Amino acid sequence: MPVRWILHWQPSQGSLVNSHILNEISQCVDSFSGVKEGRWKSTLTFYRANVRDQTMSAEFPRDFLGISLMEQPDKYYFIIRGHKLVVEADSSILTIMEKLQSYKSKVALNFEGLQYKLGDFQLRLIKVVPNQAENLRGILMEIEYLPISSIETAKPILEEFIEIWRQVLSKKSLPGQFMRAEPNFAEYGLSDSYSFQHTAVQYAAALAQLIASVQSGQLRS
Repeated sequence: MPVRWILHWQPSQGSLVNSHILNEISQCVDSFSGVKEGRWKSTLTFYRANVRDQTMSAEFPRDFLGISLMEQPDKYYFIIRGHKLVVEADSSILTIMEKLQSYKSKVALNFEGLQYKLGDFQLRLIKVVPNQAENLRGILMEIEYLPISSIETAKPILEEFIEIWRQVLSKKSLPGQFMRAEPNFAEYGLSDSYSFQHTAVQYAAALAQLIASVQSGQLRS
């Protein structure tokens, strides 16, 4: 499958993420001659262990992330960052988890937005909002280079595209910029050939950066 990079919006010091910034970025995509291809959505859920016998708590991961991707409705992805594990499972695993009650959903975030086609690239501008709520918590951007599935081969091409994109975005003088958390895929046992598991790991890394940005903003305020 094509190589995909996920970037998160890093606000400048003293600023916050808001819908105005999202609208301005969307206008930049339109000026970039992006062709809208429809809406896109994924969901990320934070699970916490529900261990009744505390003496056994060390035998279970304390928490992990679960991700559903719109392109893979029959699959579900788990990421345990502390153990550097990513697992692809059948979506029916959610029914099993609900019955076992060994882990409970603590926070669910929706990643939703528009998908654009720009030549050999696909771009998704994504707002991060809590489930059952509308307040914006963050902005992500997915950039996918369609002709190549090798991460190393696609890297210089994606870097060049992102540099051009940043120049377009800089004309808006927005308080922040898109940054990329670069997870070490090899630590998760993933190869150079891109897969949906790579996407799940990137989402986990981007979420960690979003949380750090929010906490940093709260401390400064």
